[in-house]
Amino acid sequence: MASLKELKGRINSVKSTQKITKAKQMVAAAKLRKAQAAAEAARPYASRLAKVMASLSSKVSGDSAPLLLSGTGEDRRHLMVVANSDKGLAGAFNSNIVRAALSHARRLQSEGKSVEFYLVGKKGRAPIKRAFPGQVKNEFDTTDVREPGYGEAERIAAELIDMFHDGKFDIAHLYFSTFKSALTQEPTGQQIIPVPTPELDSSVRDSGAVVDYEPDEEAILEELLPRYLKTQIFGALLENNASEQGASMTAMDNATRNAGELIDDLTIQYNRSRQAAITTELIEIIAGAEAL
Repeated sequence: MASLKELKGRINSVKSTQKITKAKQMVAAAKLRKAQAAAEAARPYASRLAKVMASLSSKVSGDSAPLLLSGTGEDRRHLMVVANSDKGLAGAFNSNIVRAALSHARRLQSEGKSVEFYLVGKKGRAPIKRAFPGQVKNEFDTTDVREPGYGEAERIAAELIDMFHDGKFDIAHLYFSTFKSALTQEPTGQQIIPVPTPELDSSVRDSGAVVDYEPDEEAILEELLPRYLKTQIFGALLENNASEQGASMTAMDNATRNAGELIDDLTIQYNRSRQAAITTELIEIIAGAEAL
């Protein structure tokens, strides 16, 4: 059985940990409001841009379509772009994203496809390198910024486009976490290269309106496709940031509660041990007095 000194030391240690987890919970809650607002504000722009893309891409086909839209015509080499955070203490936030990406990668390999990885953030690197050694193509470091933003999305998109034009992959998939609530973050995977043609809105498709573009649709798409890719990646980074803060707040709240329960258990154990020690001393005093 632990001594009274050891029990008191453990109680003080858990109390210190509880103060840290409580502080981190409050910080995550404060950051969550801002991150959630940013993620929700970006969704209407992405939705509207997708409608413009759908309208343009429906008028372009065959050899006239840009490479980012038409693709290489093959489905053999796949690149998994996995977006994680640089910080831990966020529950299963990072591991859920990695698990979804690895599941897809293994399925592709079982079909005879080659798979490589482009990793954003530090936390998902170790398990992916263990599962697919030597297949990590590139790593994008976000430790120099407080929160990944549009500048980081531009650099990631530029690297991916260069790799695609250099023939290093046929299809790229992006994995991130979609923010639902502070308690729910949904791992999401989507194809980003070649850019999937968004579904044309039925109201636009059935309107019968004739639209003339100047310059032509191909020229507009050449300019719009990289911007659309940047928007997709930027939206994923914003969703990830909000999801990370929500997961961190929930994890730290659970840790604070668990610490409180452990403190209560240790305090009861400490009081029982102290009472047992006092009782033993009294018995020894009484026994000694009776012996005299």
